Amino acid sequence: MAFLMKSMLSNQVKNLGLGGGGEESKEESTPSDPAAAAGMTREEYEEYQKQVVEEKMERDAAFAQKKAERACLRVHLREKYRLPKSELDENQIQMAGDDVDLPEDLQKMVAEDQVEEEDKDSILGQLQNIQNMDMEAIKEKAQATFTEMKQAAEQKCSVM
Repeated sequence: MAFLMKSMLSNQVKNLGLGGGGEESKEESTPSDPAAAAGMTREEYEEYQKQVVEEKMERDAAFAQKKAERACLRVHLREKYRLPKSELDENQIQMAGDDVDLPEDLQKMVAEDQVEEEDKDSILGQLQNIQNMDMEAIKEKAQATFTEMKQAAEQKCSVM
């Protein structure tokens, strides 16, 4: 009877978590197989892992392509403004392959900038700039300069 009482009480104490006995057996609630942990069969889990790896490779390739496009844009800007070249940009372009070009929207922007610069450099562009000038301000500045030159000449010349 004492044995029965002791075993019943010790089991109840163990369930409470007070650790009444030293011979506690732990069950592993997590299976050692990751497929079983994910609730899939082994084949499904392997297919899932392949998809994850393929998606990661695609993301990495797209990221490398974007980095190379940005590097290509920086190279174009450096050429345009005659800045020193960067080896880092050239390495990124080489890593992505030789098929790297500027994205279409950036190509349009570069083309528009070139057209605007060509227009400004042409004779018609210069004539348009003349039309936009403030003639009154230019006249006043010219008269002020002429007056200053005349005064300087009068001070230096004893005949005037």
